[in-house]
Amino acid sequence: MKKLIVNICRLVLATTFILSGFVKAVDPLGTQYKIDDYLGAMHLGGMLPGIASLGASVVLAAVEFCLGIFLLFAIQRRLTSRCILLMMVVMTPLTLWLALANPISDCGCFGDAIVLTNWQTFWKNVVLLMCAIVVARWPKDMFRFISESNQWIVINYSAVFVFMLSMWSLYYLPPFDFRPYHIGTDLRQQWQRTMEGEDLPYADFFIENGSEDITEDVLNDTSYTFLMVSPYLEQADDSRLDLLNQLYEYAREHHYAFYCLTSSSNRQIALWRDITGAEYPFCQTDGITLKTVIRSNPGIVLLKDGVIIRKWSHNDLPELSETESMKPLERLPIGKLPEEKAAQKIATILLWFVLPLALLTLADRLWMWTNWLRRRKRGS
Repeated sequence: MKKLIVNICRLVLATTFILSGFVKAVDPLGTQYKIDDYLGAMHLGGMLPGIASLGASVVLAAVEFCLGIFLLFAIQRRLTSRCILLMMVVMTPLTLWLALANPISDCGCFGDAIVLTNWQTFWKNVVLLMCAIVVARWPKDMFRFISESNQWIVINYSAVFVFMLSMWSLYYLPPFDFRPYHIGTDLRQQWQRTMEGEDLPYADFFIENGSEDITEDVLNDTSYTFLMVSPYLEQADDSRLDLLNQLYEYAREHHYAFYCLTSSSNRQIALWRDITGAEYPFCQTDGITLKTVIRSNPGIVLLKDGVIIRKWSHNDLPELSETESMKPLERLPIGKLPEEKAAQKIATILLWFVLPLALLTLADRLWMWTNWLRRRKRGS
């Protein structure tokens, strides 16, 4: 019975840590924003450089994911269980403070994939803390999925995988978008439901051109609309200006609307115009909302009839050939919703991470069983 309880606690912890680490690795910028929220709530905002908080988000995702995998496979059982117990001893009082003081809306434990209230987070951590105490007390009762001699493969493969996932998500865009502005969202319909009084996360989405609110005009445009999203122009990456300008010229030639959405001041907008020679119109939007719309500064969002058709990071902007630039978006692949679905992305993850580890585990168990048969044969 004791072994059963220990291994149930082990699986609860492993599943939680793997999920928590994975969704953070998928969206490292979102985790960075949450770390900044924590620092602000503790009156430490601005003390940590942006690159440091981003690095912390990547490391935190890797640590959580790897600890979950190590616990699942019972790798370094004593050390892993103690590390998890230490994390829960730190996080549980922290989430109690969040529940009592309520300085931020949610802890961000599971990113935007699963949003918990602060009290839900606290009680979740109480359960995990109890599980961590049990596992740390009897670590040797966790049965192994893989032999000690092959543990190094799982350790290295898990670390490489989670770091590569974070780097991919930073350079391009998160492969899984759990936010309310994901591709396929009918932004016009959702925005109108907020304006009618429903409690939806689109109430803070607005587009102001000077003193005029043009949100409804943009969302009601039945043609294509390019939105260049830059929460803060002073922090924007300007290394792909040629492609941004090419997209603007393409939009102008085909009579598509093109706006730059930012929360920067008029002074910063004027500076950006001077540096880049930008001719596209600038509109004001809430900076936090823009960070939610796309995890890139700048990034491009393509709308058609109020629906989000495509999103591109500044590192992955579409490059149109001379022939393609003559065609309207209706005749180009980028003018249509991407064919890749969430199920295909999940299958890719399974193929690149789960399947290799499953095959390794099977091979390891067969190897151990073969060795046991040999020893038994020699003994007889």
